[in-house]
Amino acid sequence: MEITDLVPEYVLDYLGLHELGDVYWNLSTPALYEHAVRRFEGQISHLGPLVVSMGQHTGRAAKDKYIVDEPQSTKDIWWSQVNVKYPEEKFNAILKRMVAYLRGKTVFVQDCYAGADEQFRQSVRIINEYAWHNLFARNMFIQQPRDREGIRGFKPDFTVLHCPNFHADPDEDATRSGTFIAINISRKLVLIGGTAYAGEMKKSIFSALNFLLPGRHVLSMHCSANVSKTDPDDVAIFFGLSGTGKTTLSADPNRLLIGDDEHGWSDNGVFNFEGGCYAKVIRLSKKAEPEIYECTRRFGTILENVSMNPATHRIDLNDDSLTENTRASYPLRHIPNIVSSGMARHPRSIIMLTADAFGVLPPIARLTQDQAMYHFISGYTAKVAGTETGVTEPTATFSTCFGAPFIMRHPSLYAQLLADRIKDHRTECWLVNTGWTGGPFGVGSRMKIGYTRALLNAALVGSLGKVEMWNDPIFGFQVPSEAPGVPSEILNPRNTWSNPSDYDAQAKKLAVLFHNNFEQFKDQSPDSVLAAGPQAR
Repeated sequence: MEITDLVPEYVLDYLGLHELGDVYWNLSTPALYEHAVRRFEGQISHLGPLVVSMGQHTGRAAKDKYIVDEPQSTKDIWWSQVNVKYPEEKFNAILKRMVAYLRGKTVFVQDCYAGADEQFRQSVRIINEYAWHNLFARNMFIQQPRDREGIRGFKPDFTVLHCPNFHADPDEDATRSGTFIAINISRKLVLIGGTAYAGEMKKSIFSALNFLLPGRHVLSMHCSANVSKTDPDDVAIFFGLSGTGKTTLSADPNRLLIGDDEHGWSDNGVFNFEGGCYAKVIRLSKKAEPEIYECTRRFGTILENVSMNPATHRIDLNDDSLTENTRASYPLRHIPNIVSSGMARHPRSIIMLTADAFGVLPPIARLTQDQAMYHFISGYTAKVAGTETGVTEPTATFSTCFGAPFIMRHPSLYAQLLADRIKDHRTECWLVNTGWTGGPFGVGSRMKIGYTRALLNAALVGSLGKVEMWNDPIFGFQVPSEAPGVPSEILNPRNTWSNPSDYDAQAKKLAVLFHNNFEQFKDQSPDSVLAAGPQAR
């Protein structure tokens, strides 16, 4: 059965795409491998992963993302430094030139879905000029049925058109550079150009879902999620920014993974938006992260900017010569412990992860509902010295809702949805520091992952709720005085510092940074949430 027999050429006419070269629809993973290698887009490494290099853009182009300012959605969008207004006529002009650019060229199309819950899912059509980008879409989104009816009946809610070799003209198109990610909510269309970073595709659809789903009383979340193998009510979600352990800690061999990055929480429970994982793999440890490590050795996995020996085709996960942001894209089915449906019940536990480079937060703390809202809106972690030019000491980073680049509506809306869910389902909330203890970065040491896993396990099974707690005098949350498998001395971070007065000064410094950041949200936050922040001014 030829795909061309089922999908006539004119189905792309709604974008004005016609007079194309070859159009490949919904190719399988092996077929996309063949095209990628034949077109010199990537190479097959030892044991089978496809290794690709993205050139200049090895991460998201956050400053080149634009939201079209159009009548249907403009009043509901949180216009900010993240959501930058873009004129509708400029969007239409870029689309017209992208269509002309693709005339006569080969394109690859994947028809897929975002959202495991059929009640809330969006059908998504991804159109690429690179075969490996189409494989990325096949990995990361949920695949549609490949039968005759599924192919004929597919109608895209959203379309993503990605042309890395097409660049905007900043003078003509009112863009910051030749790179652009432009989202038009009313037309349900995303245009991406000037960048080969594949993550732009999945994050643009995530941004769209962050606009659409809250309007249907669904909390869209930048989080990972897993569930107990024996208790379906023991569901946990993990909020966290890059580098905090969101993917690593949710990929627990003793629990089933629901998903590693994007989820919705509806009246039905939690559901994954994706069909794959997109994990950072720089210096990946086989011992600490066995399941993710094995995925870097599987056919069907894409390895982005990972160093490979040209003679033996063996990869080196410790090599950061191209970027620190080396990544692996692989389908969820590559992991043995998964929830194949992508759906689970309401979370019993919420884990908010932070990598505190100031070294003052405890390894785990219990949060009240108001504290959970405060820390959710704050979205705190820290950059360490050396990660960026000019960063010479720990620098606080606040990303509201643990995903500011993808938040489309005002943060207070997501926070209220979270508060309602916590109250309705009596969800326990914990703040977990995977960063430094015994001093700031450069003085103290990184929290051992074994201790973090032990604390998480104790929190998820309920044993931490039975131990004595003490109130942190500055941050106000409750900290356990003991935990199985964890030295009691690390539970109080002040006691791990050689000079407690230095700890006090550093803790107050971080508290002030929290307060300063929260100024922008205080007018939309209840008094009880404002009072739940750190007490030191």
